[in-house]
Amino acid sequence: MRRFADFIESEAAGGIVLMAASALALIVANSPLADGYFHALHVQAGPLSVHGWINDALMALFFLLVGLEIKAEFAGGRLASWEQRRLPIVAAAAGMAAPALIYLAIAGGAPGLARGWAIPAATDIAFAMGVLALLGRHAPSSLKLLLTTIAIVDDMGAVAIIAIAYTNKLNLMTLGGAGIVLAWMYVLARAQVARLWPYLLLAALLWLLVFASGVHATIAGVAAALMIPKQAAHRLEHALNPWVAFAIVPLFGFANAGVSFAGLSPQVLLAPLPLAILAGLFLGKQIGVFGSIWLAVRTRLAPQPANWLQLYGMSLLAGIGFTMSLFIGGLAFADPALADQVKIGVLAGSLLSALAGYALLRLASDSKPLQRRG
Repeated sequence: MRRFADFIESEAAGGIVLMAASALALIVANSPLADGYFHALHVQAGPLSVHGWINDALMALFFLLVGLEIKAEFAGGRLASWEQRRLPIVAAAAGMAAPALIYLAIAGGAPGLARGWAIPAATDIAFAMGVLALLGRHAPSSLKLLLTTIAIVDDMGAVAIIAIAYTNKLNLMTLGGAGIVLAWMYVLARAQVARLWPYLLLAALLWLLVFASGVHATIAGVAAALMIPKQAAHRLEHALNPWVAFAIVPLFGFANAGVSFAGLSPQVLLAPLPLAILAGLFLGKQIGVFGSIWLAVRTRLAPQPANWLQLYGMSLLAGIGFTMSLFIGGLAFADPALADQVKIGVLAGSLLSALAGYALLRLASDSKPLQRRG
């Protein structure tokens, strides 16, 4: 529980930094500094652009941390037993399916847009926890724990989607090499090698091979995390957490949230792509997450963890898709015009979900507390 509390605190603080970095990106992208901002992101630095190094290399460390957190929660944390997993898995699955279906209902018929179905399916735990941190005492700890566990399961689904739905043509030779590196890491773990440096060296090699294979390179981070033994994984998670929360994710937000509003009108939100993302995040998440929790409680599949207004407010916060939605959007659409529409839809849907969730949770904190049934 101490580890989990530290995780929540770092995610909440990191979420506030992420908000600031994203707001700064929007300001810069709509200022006289805009040309310099967009040019700097596309400067070539070796095999990748600056934007590529952030999205493909630094974000691999983000996914490494995601993998470590998933492993820790399944090994002895909030997802250690089926009783603990039941409600988060049901809520996360429904919370991914409903936004994807709403997206496809709105944009699926437009040529080339069906590829973005997964964009509104993800929840940004750092951003959502940042909103909960701003709520202070108005957000009970039980709600924070539930949202965090739902988001962890959600991350698992997002990783699977990236690996399966957004993989280019495979290079079987380098993919086989990646498999050999993973097997090597497994042997080290079975031999109870506790030092971190062999795993980190092999993880770097794994990233290179996965990058060359056609599978998105960030998947290497999750795969490496699963091979690191428990004690070494705990040390690595503790060391990596502040760097990811306060540097890598805010840098990603700064590099990806910037969109110029020059020449745009509010009608852009009615275009199929941004409208589908906005509706998926704001409507789909609350329908999927809250609806599945309501059904699970009514059928006695799981106990009710908070009052209904609080649960509905939390479901709204699950519609903050920011980091993972922008990441998946970048994989789905290479066209700069479509990429900008993705950003507009993600920003609008996430902001609407954040404001509505914040307002409802403030209201819910003054409502009658949940009465436990004896």
